[in-house]
Amino acid sequence: MKKPLIILSCVCLLFGNAWADETVAVSTTPVAATAAKTDTAKTDVKKPEATKSVDLQTVYKREFAFLQSQKSELTKRLSGFKSTSEGDQRKLQNQIDTLERTTVALSGQLQDMETRINESERAKVALEERSEVLDMTYQQAESSLKNYNIDLGLDQIFQTGSDDNKIKVIFSEASQLLHKLSSVQIRDGQFYLQDGKQTEGKIIQLGNIASYGVSDLGSGALIPAGGEQMKVWSIPAEDVANAFAKGETASVLKLFLYESRSKAIEEKAEKTWLSVVDSGGIIGWVIVGLGVFGFLLVLIRTFLLQKNSNTSHKFEEQISTLVTSGKLSEAEKACDNGKGSIARVLSSTLRHVKDDRDHMEDIITEAILQESGALNKFSSTILVIAAVSPLLGLLGTVTGMIETFDIITEFGTGDPKLLSSGISVALVTTELGLVVAIPTLLLGTLLASWSESIKMDMEKVALKITNIILNAPGSKLSHKNSSLEAA
Repeated sequence: MKKPLIILSCVCLLFGNAWADETVAVSTTPVAATAAKTDTAKTDVKKPEATKSVDLQTVYKREFAFLQSQKSELTKRLSGFKSTSEGDQRKLQNQIDTLERTTVALSGQLQDMETRINESERAKVALEERSEVLDMTYQQAESSLKNYNIDLGLDQIFQTGSDDNKIKVIFSEASQLLHKLSSVQIRDGQFYLQDGKQTEGKIIQLGNIASYGVSDLGSGALIPAGGEQMKVWSIPAEDVANAFAKGETASVLKLFLYESRSKAIEEKAEKTWLSVVDSGGIIGWVIVGLGVFGFLLVLIRTFLLQKNSNTSHKFEEQISTLVTSGKLSEAEKACDNGKGSIARVLSSTLRHVKDDRDHMEDIITEAILQESGALNKFSSTILVIAAVSPLLGLLGTVTGMIETFDIITEFGTGDPKLLSSGISVALVTTELGLVVAIPTLLLGTLLASWSESIKMDMEKVALKITNIILNAPGSKLSHKNSSLEAA
């Protein structure tokens, strides 16, 4: 506001100076004219010097006084203009402050309105969700109650009433139904026995979760058979059914809980080892056959090893004593009467006591090799069975997976029961292969170790007897060896 006032003051001053210049020019013109006239009069008509010349100083004083008055007037106008401008400025500032306060107030009102709009939208969404939930509740209630022959569509209040009245109708019908279903009801009806024969009798219904059937042909707990039909459960519960029929309570309550009577319940058959093997297919039976064959070989090998190792430590001491005392014939006779591989090897050794050491050692080696045939019998076969069984299980696994993927390709994965056969072959064959391989391998290894220990015992006892014979005093072989050493 100050700049316009300063500019306006400058304009006024310039205007005042211009006006003063014009006034001086006008006022000095008569003086000049008078001077000209005076000169003319002096020239043409010589007047007397009585006319006085105008004093220029007086004229300038008048002009100065005039300018002073103009300046005072302009100063007053400028002061008035300043005061007026300041008043206008204050009014404008007050108006601006008022507008700002109004703007702030309107902004607050706008925020309040936006908040109310958001709350209204949320309330609208909540009402829509509530309406959807109520509609779903009504539909579920109608479908659930219709299963028990309760039609809400025939209720006038439910069709035309408010939501509160509809909820009251639903809860009223549901509470009555729950009270009815929670009680024990006895009615006449038909049900199937375990052999599939249909019979008539009394059906004792415990709410809507369990039932019992009582008839002259059979009684017991009932399970859904499909199509609202019931059949007797495989677990005996005749005493419980008869107790309920008489109005009594059984000490042990045997019952089958079901969700719906419209869906048939298939009782799971009890698994046996035959059913498990049969689920493995042909490969499963092959593995079982190999297992049985391997077990028979293990029994036969055990019998052979037991038969060839029944020579006791007492028998060995007896033969050693007889040989030491020089009773070779009695020792040979004892070996012939003895049983086991050691007795036969010692018998062959004693029959060649007159031979040299090399020949006797050859005889002992030959006898041990002859006995080893019986000791090693079926050993390789048992270990082969132990090695082949898990491979057959792996073959069954691959076969079962191929069968499973063929079924998936043809029928998809919608029904898991279609995949059970291939998966059973894959898993059961692996299980059977391991069941056969582990014990067969363990027993085969133990029997092989037993056989090696018998061979070591034969060789040890035979060398012991040989050394006793060769080192005995008076022995021909002993003298022969001494002469050879002397030579």
